[in-house]
Amino acid sequence: MAMLKKLFPFFIVAITWGLMIWAIAFFTHYKKADAKKYMASSVSKPDWYKTIAAIPPPEGYERLHFASNSFARFLQNLPLKKDKTVYLFNGEKKQNQTAQFAVVDMTVGKENLQQCADAVMRLRAEYLWANGQDRMISFKDNNGKKYQLQLTASRVQFDRFLARVFAMCGSYSLAKELEPVPIGDMQCGDVLIRGGFPGHAVLIVDMAENMVTHKRMYMLAQGYMPAQDMHVLINPLKPGVPWYELNDSAIIYTPQYWFRKTELKRFGKGK
Repeated sequence: MAMLKKLFPFFIVAITWGLMIWAIAFFTHYKKADAKKYMASSVSKPDWYKTIAAIPPPEGYERLHFASNSFARFLQNLPLKKDKTVYLFNGEKKQNQTAQFAVVDMTVGKENLQQCADAVMRLRAEYLWANGQDRMISFKDNNGKKYQLQLTASRVQFDRFLARVFAMCGSYSLAKELEPVPIGDMQCGDVLIRGGFPGHAVLIVDMAENMVTHKRMYMLAQGYMPAQDMHVLINPLKPGVPWYELNDSAIIYTPQYWFRKTELKRFGKGK
């Protein structure tokens, strides 16, 4: 009995240290699990995703599927570059290389024209062009003047048309053209946009849903100033993750800009 009394303090110390080690291990595991839930393939993540649709949804979520001829499906199928570096129109590297998760494989041209809202208009025009809806390719400038693509336009003429649109239109004019949408009704293909000089615009390029809770996540892509490669954005609140939670927060933070939830808009049926 005397021996047990002498050893008792050592048992208390051993148990205390054991509990501390267990608590540290549990906390570390919990934090890792919390991070992994946003990227289901975080352990075996490849170096390169070929398309936006190849980027895995968060754990517990399923990517939303859209009609094959829809703008949403077009955006999901955008090809991505192996090189995740964002380049400016003049071939120089963008100074901030921390905002992107992936880079869209689409030329930005050799002039400082295709900036933020221009990237949105470019993708919308490319979608309509690819689906034979040439008559719907039109945009208005700040004064309401309409720029309409000729129905018999060649690819060269199409590119020239876009260059003129980029020069004459921007976030201010595009924000006036688009239709406001409640944040809870967000769809792939919608635009977060603030018209201004300069303003900014980012495009919702993918969405996923938890089939149990019905919560949704979305992915954003942007062009920026000076004109640069379009790129999929990371979530600054979840470093390294390209998914944003769809909720009722008043402010949506992106790596280089922030938007109000009331600044979500959509292309109309005639656009």
